Amino acid sequence: MKNNPYLPEKMKILDVIPQTDIDITYRVETDMKPKNGQFVQVSIPKIGEAPISVSDFGDGYIEMTIRKVGRLTNEVYTLKPGDSLFIRGPYGNGFPIEKYKGKHLIIAAGGTGLAPVKSIVNHFYRNLDELKKFDLLTGFKSPKDILFKDEIEKWSKRFNTILTVDKGTDDWNGNVGLITEYVPKVEIEDMDNVEVVIVGPPLMMKFTAQAFMQRGVPKEKIWVSFERKMSCAIGKCGHCKIDETYVCLEGPVFNYTKAENLID
Repeated sequence: MKNNPYLPEKMKILDVIPQTDIDITYRVETDMKPKNGQFVQVSIPKIGEAPISVSDFGDGYIEMTIRKVGRLTNEVYTLKPGDSLFIRGPYGNGFPIEKYKGKHLIIAAGGTGLAPVKSIVNHFYRNLDELKKFDLLTGFKSPKDILFKDEIEKWSKRFNTILTVDKGTDDWNGNVGLITEYVPKVEIEDMDNVEVVIVGPPLMMKFTAQAFMQRGVPKEKIWVSFERKMSCAIGKCGHCKIDETYVCLEGPVFNYTKAENLID
């Protein structure tokens, strides 16, 4: 174990996979074994550091889907396979996927919220017999903002996958509308045997959770993940604190019984 919990490790970039004009997935070499939904702190010396969700992982690698939004990510976008990133972690609590086994799992992800749950989707894609039923709802602002297009097409061949955009284009033939409009379209046979995962912008999570609760899903069956600007990631700086809750330690994944009261 490291003596200094802030000390990152240098990790080689194995692959760079463009997603949209401003989103790229980076696969890096590491023996790290994260839990589904955990995050890491990514840094470049003399540039800065930022929290990034682990979007997928496997033997010898993790993947992170990074959006170009500032100084650090602008620099990350200049890197190519063979270059290195500095990473520490993983941090936080992940999704309790053992609890989802044998259940009807519904995942609702808005925009970049699909990244933190992608590893869960892939796990059950490979192990669909572990679930009673699986539904995926995913929404983006526009067709050009869609992440993981190839994976979404692959997933749709194995379980019910609803893809929608807030605003369509002339060449878009798919669904148009907010995710909340498609919540009533998901068939739920047993409210006591369902688990719902919701990840996305705060308002999207709030109204999607309300839509499921209006259908009769108990709030203790709903799970969300908070996107926060983590700094130390080990509960020392208080940067991510909401009231008395350190999101980096107790989250970023919360049951909705706790999350509904976490308001900035």
